[in-house]
Amino acid sequence: MANVAVIGCGYVGVVSSACFAKLGHDVTCIDIDADRISALRMGRSPIYEPELDALVQEGLASGRLHFLDDYPDQLDARVVFIAVNTPGSQEGAADLRAVRDAVATVATRIGPGTVLVNKSTVPIGTGEIVHGMAHRNGNGPFAVVSNPEFLREGSAVHDFLHPERIVLGSDDAWAIDMVAELYAGLRPAIQRVDIRTAEMIKYASNAFLATKISFINEMAAICEALGADVREVATGMGMDSRISPHFLYAGLGWGGSCFPKDVRALTHMAEAHGAHPQLLRSVSEINHHQRLRVLAKLRSSLGPLEGRRVLVLGASFKGNTDDTRNSPALELVRLLLLEGATAVVHDPVVRPERIAEGAPGAVCAASILEGADGAEAAVIATEWDDYRELDFVNLRARMARPLIVDARNLLDGRAARAAGFEYRCVGRPGEEGLPFPVTPALAVPTGVER
Repeated sequence: MANVAVIGCGYVGVVSSACFAKLGHDVTCIDIDADRISALRMGRSPIYEPELDALVQEGLASGRLHFLDDYPDQLDARVVFIAVNTPGSQEGAADLRAVRDAVATVATRIGPGTVLVNKSTVPIGTGEIVHGMAHRNGNGPFAVVSNPEFLREGSAVHDFLHPERIVLGSDDAWAIDMVAELYAGLRPAIQRVDIRTAEMIKYASNAFLATKISFINEMAAICEALGADVREVATGMGMDSRISPHFLYAGLGWGGSCFPKDVRALTHMAEAHGAHPQLLRSVSEINHHQRLRVLAKLRSSLGPLEGRRVLVLGASFKGNTDDTRNSPALELVRLLLLEGATAVVHDPVVRPERIAEGAPGAVCAASILEGADGAEAAVIATEWDDYRELDFVNLRARMARPLIVDARNLLDGRAARAAGFEYRCVGRPGEEGLPFPVTPALAVPTGVER
């Protein structure tokens, strides 16, 4: 077992710290946010994540998990993970100030032979920057390893403890061995690469997953135009092992802390170095357009949205998390407000103050039925289980007009229509009660191969 330090008690830092303690390591997690540290010392995670509170409490009880709101004079750790935030600028470039501050501070408190691990998502080349800063500020030699995280919000604890792969990048084989040993109890598949390749794997992985979502959303638009069902199309595609069914879910598009930032950052890096990332630009454009398509569905049923009262079900960027960063649901709310609508938002986990931060002017509802009072439409914007089985009878009784726009394809459209609702969804024209196109297929001249 090893002494490990984690700098940053955000999403990645807290999950990593609690899970390393679960594996038997002695872990010190440091963050300058005193309120956050105080909550963690009482066993309360600052984020909503299934299983995480229990894991933090287990680590505290075992004596293997420690939280500090300041750096000690000497940090007794052979491996130090940098897990601070790296927000993106408007142009897409990653802001590395928190990484630089953390490295400059920790380098003076660790001894020779310590391994610094970049856990944050950082631009290609950051490993060399960290290596140089550590040696200028500390008493090296130190080694630097890139160990990108692949945790999905909503299942991060499971993902950490059951990894599909661990990527480790460094020019020092002994440093890779030391970090790999921390994960030994999980028996993961480990890919050992150079440090720039490890950094690139993270960006390429997230960009590809975002591409799959944007692809199926573009197929959904085409399905609506041609009368096909995008869910069945995705099922048929996913049965091909080369494609797989994962991330082939048409809806409101992707958001969160990773995909938007990483796609923009990769696009920016490509442009800055003379490459031409046309596909990445299209992936982002399609994603933004999904919100506009939902607005168009509302307009086609209600007419102008000014003065309309619309219930938006969901505020987090996806189910099983309270993260509202780059939330498609809140982007839709802001668009509704810009059009003069009254947007009423319900979310089973996200606090009202977080909703107000992300969409100033929105009205927060304590329950679904409270939000439905007088609403002329209800939009399912986040795939919470709470919304899969709506009380159609009472919902219709409270609404001024029985219209549901299911932007996550969550509901049984037939049940909604049977309850008297006009039901609109994504990429399934037959399911939402719209007629299929009757344009005949283009004829193919005899003798010409299809």
